[in-house]
Amino acid sequence: MGTKTVDETGVKTDEHKTDEAAEAAEAAETPGSTETAEVTEAAGTADGTGTDTPDTLDGTGTPEDVDVTGKTDGADAAEAGSTGVGQGAGAVVSAGLGIVSLTGSWVGTVASARESLMGQLQTSSSSNVGTLIEKGYGNAWQATAMWGGVFALVALIVGVVVLARPAFGAPGRPQAPWIKSVAWAGVALGVIGLLLAVLKYTDVLLGLPSTG
Repeated sequence: MGTKTVDETGVKTDEHKTDEAAEAAEAAETPGSTETAEVTEAAGTADGTGTDTPDTLDGTGTPEDVDVTGKTDGADAAEAGSTGVGQGAGAVVSAGLGIVSLTGSWVGTVASARESLMGQLQTSSSSNVGTLIEKGYGNAWQATAMWGGVFALVALIVGVVVLARPAFGAPGRPQAPWIKSVAWAGVALGVIGLLLAVLKYTDVLLGLPSTG
């Protein structure tokens, strides 16, 4: 770029005018570049790329995947907890009913005593021994077996429902191992109690003594 020189009279020559025109052209190019940079920076700020805010909390760059409130996770945890409590209670109930079916209950005891009393009222001293045994003991034992079978059947049904619950109510959610164990114990005790009740009620097991 030429240097400006002024003659002694202070009047600019044609050479001086040419140099000034070249400088003006360069100055015109420089503001355009500055404006372009400013426009680019403004655009970057507008679309959020020029800010310091992170894209997402997990760094994946997908805002829709970010769980800001955590309400969904809390609801899922609450639902899973309530479901586990219900299944655990059902498993314990199943096992308890299975034990009751084998050891007896106060309902069975009362029913047996009632049948025994009714048998005594229906018989007299002139009745034969077979009738006395059947009315006094046979009906009472059958009542005990019947109520034991009822408890065993309920234990079996509750245990099966607990084991099948995840497949219907909460698919894909694993069941706690202890719930499975207790439920299977209830099912097993229910099957055993129901089998023994049927055998006793039909006099196949521990039948009435023969009077012949």
